[in-house]
Amino acid sequence: MSEEILINVSPVETRVALVDNGVLQELHVERIHRKGFVGNIYKGKVVRVLPGMQAAFVDIGLERTGFIHAQELTPELVEGEPRRTELPDIRTLVREGQTLLVQVSKDPISTKGARLTTHITLSSRYLVYMPNSPHIGVSIRIDDDKERERLRTAVESSVKEGGGRGGFIVRTVAEGIEEDAVVADIPFLQKLWQDLNDKLSAVEAPAVIYEDMPLTLRSLRDLARSPIEKIRVDSRQSWSQMREFANEYCPQLINIIECYQGERPLLDLYGVEDEIAKALDTRVALKSSGYLIIEQTEAMTTIDVNTGAFVGRRNLEETIFKTNMEAAGAIARQLRVRNIGGIIVLDFIDMQDPEHQRQVLRTLEKALEKDHAKTKITGVSELGLVEMTRKRTRESLGQMLCETCPVCRGRGEVKSAETVCYEVFREILREARAYDNEKFLVLAASVVVDRLLDEEAAYVADLEAFIGRTIEFQVEPLFNQEQYDIVLV
Repeated sequence: MSEEILINVSPVETRVALVDNGVLQELHVERIHRKGFVGNIYKGKVVRVLPGMQAAFVDIGLERTGFIHAQELTPELVEGEPRRTELPDIRTLVREGQTLLVQVSKDPISTKGARLTTHITLSSRYLVYMPNSPHIGVSIRIDDDKERERLRTAVESSVKEGGGRGGFIVRTVAEGIEEDAVVADIPFLQKLWQDLNDKLSAVEAPAVIYEDMPLTLRSLRDLARSPIEKIRVDSRQSWSQMREFANEYCPQLINIIECYQGERPLLDLYGVEDEIAKALDTRVALKSSGYLIIEQTEAMTTIDVNTGAFVGRRNLEETIFKTNMEAAGAIARQLRVRNIGGIIVLDFIDMQDPEHQRQVLRTLEKALEKDHAKTKITGVSELGLVEMTRKRTRESLGQMLCETCPVCRGRGEVKSAETVCYEVFREILREARAYDNEKFLVLAASVVVDRLLDEEAAYVADLEAFIGRTIEFQVEPLFNQEQYDIVLV
């Protein structure tokens, strides 16, 4: 397995691609005018409390107010403590006009403002610091019990010796790392939190207290874990910044950070640009000639698996099983590349054999283990659908790179020329009854006018005879297929 991180830096945009054996696995995009806010800490002001929703809106200085739920205002749960079934009335927790120290847990998406929490965390290379919680934990992705205990004991001992407050979670990347390197982050994070507290009293709400690092440095902190072999960046300035950061916090990465100076664009060289274009399409081809159809809506994402031209060799059940097995791995990769979050419904091809169903689910679960985002699979429903969730903290790739089509406005379809012609006929009849004019001039797209003068010519003649007025047509090149105007002459 050969994993590399490719970083393309331009004055207006930074793109980070995680590539495994030449295949794109993950893509992160940060634009200078649309930076993400996740991880940023703000001194906010409560502008509205909604008891019926157990939530409040908080002004943090962004275009839209942030949203915070009562769950995010109560003390954090300690590991092993049962989840609260009832929450106190939000009016007992906050009031309008009150200032709050909040952190963005989810970026603004579509028309929704940022999701906020008072459970503040600060991240370093190996640790996540929780200043308001005494809990010491280890990432659930570290499976080895001995390794978990080793890391937990090292952090607990260091915290007791230092006498500082707050709790820590050991990150996955700390697995196998020497204890001294892991605990070295503790005083840094505690000092950072103290500096933020000092700044808090000096500013008025709304104000930003802490901003997370740029994407180039976050990629070192969050993505550069074993077995990454190379980190290539095509900007010498960013390369220098990354080496300084690595020298300070992760010296084992210095030797694999490389400044790319080739003539061919870095992401072109690895085929990432083509993969980005494919990731904006609804159809994903499989090697077996089957395909996926991925449809995103505001509420959920649906993924449909089809055999396509794949006919198999033995029997129908075997053909379906092989297609579903290939689709399971492809789906996991597409979720990461497209950064699809929320509720996801997978419609695999129906399988009669229960063992085949279990193998497909195991393959999907195994493929999702590489995902940095938290995922949960609920199993196969009575309708044969696999339901799952994936944690969403920022916009999907499609939401970030695209906008709603001005013609269909997100429907994905436009009215046919025939339908528009019939709408024109109905509108002419309405206008003829309401006004006493000499003739009608119809302005429409060329495809509509062509149909009116050809296939619908007989009906146009009948309509003219019926209303006793002339109808003329004119192509309007700026109109889309659904647009038309009827001018009274």
